[in-house]
Amino acid sequence: MNRKKKIYEKLKKKDKRANAKLHKSNKPRYVSKADRAEQVDNTATQDNLSTELAE
Repeated sequence: MNRKKKIYEKLKKKDKRANAKLHKSNKPRYVSKADRAEQVDNTATQDNLSTELAE
């Protein structure tokens, strides 16, 4: 009984890992605080450039 249980648990763990790889998380990728600040600065400069060109 013990041997069967160990084999079954090993196979179940392998199936669980394979299934987890198929279903990726919908959670967005983490962006650090510094990167977010940099993105805000970049968008602000782009907005300024576009308004200057429009004038």
